[in-house]
Amino acid sequence: MERLRTALQKAQYTVDGCLEAMGATAYAALGRNESVAASRAVARDDSPVATLTKLFVLQENVDRTAAEAALPLAEAVSGGLVAEDGTDGTVRALVDIRPYGESDVDWWLVSDLGAGLVTGRSAPMRPDYVLGVGGASTTLAQLTVRQNVERALDVGTGCGVQALHLARHARQVTATDLNLRALDFARLTSALSLGAEAERIELRGGSLFEPVAGEQYDLIVSNPPFVISPESAAGEGRFTYRDAGLPGDELCRRFLEQAPAHLAEDGYCHVLANWLHVDGQDWRERLAPWVRGTGCDAWVVQRELQDPAEYAELWLRDSGDHNSPRYVERYQAYLDYFAANRIEGVAFGWIILKNTGTDQPTIRLEELTRQIEQPLGAYVPDWFARHTFLAETDDEQLLGTVLQVGPGVVLEQTAEAGDGGWSPTDTRLRQTRGLHASGEIDPVGIAVVGAADGERPLGDLLDRIAGEFGIDPSALRSGALDAVRALVEEGFLTAR
Repeated sequence: MERLRTALQKAQYTVDGCLEAMGATAYAALGRNESVAASRAVARDDSPVATLTKLFVLQENVDRTAAEAALPLAEAVSGGLVAEDGTDGTVRALVDIRPYGESDVDWWLVSDLGAGLVTGRSAPMRPDYVLGVGGASTTLAQLTVRQNVERALDVGTGCGVQALHLARHARQVTATDLNLRALDFARLTSALSLGAEAERIELRGGSLFEPVAGEQYDLIVSNPPFVISPESAAGEGRFTYRDAGLPGDELCRRFLEQAPAHLAEDGYCHVLANWLHVDGQDWRERLAPWVRGTGCDAWVVQRELQDPAEYAELWLRDSGDHNSPRYVERYQAYLDYFAANRIEGVAFGWIILKNTGTDQPTIRLEELTRQIEQPLGAYVPDWFARHTFLAETDDEQLLGTVLQVGPGVVLEQTAEAGDGGWSPTDTRLRQTRGLHASGEIDPVGIAVVGAADGERPLGDLLDRIAGEFGIDPSALRSGALDAVRALVEEGFLTAR
């Protein structure tokens, strides 16, 4: 495996190398699972990076001589990565080896060949299909807190994407999966990407937290098989990587039920999930008892909501069923299941837990569909710190706190022209970083935020502003505290 790793590096078979070989337009199309532009871009290129791109990414047969120039062919054949066709002297890929990485490091992910790639050559997906990197994978990687920790756990590792990220800041990484083929692929991924350092990733087989019974971790991440499907509702599931064989959003509930026992003090747990919107019930009411039962501080964010038809189409495309004779039948099965269970939509979002050990944990469930800054993981500790500060600070203490304007906060005002000149129509604070929160604010609020210079306590600021506006100081002190708390909660103001 080390010889193959060296060959990939020498060929510059990296994210940047592939981008340069095929160009931005073709590279972007490939991200949408469209291969035509990429295939056209490298068709006449015989360089090693183009050969590897054709072989592993585009699933094209390549000339044996070109393959030998790009990788240790005999080792790749014996390792089950490629196969030779003795009739025409070509080589074809048996797995997908995909460049991946962070800004300062190159990795390679080993998975099954992409079934959703629009090539006309993709084979049907097997039940234990191992998925490569996708949108959910990158979302979780960007969401995760990257503080140095002793022990980290990746539940449902798949081809090993999250384990690679964790290995950069965790001394010991445990990665689990119910699919034993996935563990084989994750082992190849870590060996190719990390070399000798791959030994720091321990792979274990089993469902959810079964493989780590009695153990605790400083950081837990999971992109579990959260897809809600009629097959899972029947206790089956077509594909292990996405179907848990549990009804509805039961997987989400079970994960939250089991996770706290494995989360060390002050540890974070990040999980992606789908959850149901059921007729007559607010989604927050369904999920609140689940997160409250963890005993942890919890932040639940709904990022997207799809109606039943959109959801069915998404996952039928994912499995390549849009070209299948059974497409209509399977589409109908989704719609029948949703209708029978009064499901109006399916949400996608994240849940973050922090084991603070408090008797009264902070719980927030919100919809957040606006654009946010990535990677968001850098802002997550601040979010929890703000909420802990508010929970532990009474009004008298808050009045004695020195506040300052949060990073990236700007004041915006819009106005319309009238007979008497410009009349303000909207005045708001907006964050140019992190969660990009925005909210209306009145003149007194503007004065409070503007005066928060990081030097004087809040009480003194309010007394001065009361004089400027002709307001009774005691009335302003009591009346402004809820608004100040809201400003701190959203990060417009921070305690120094």
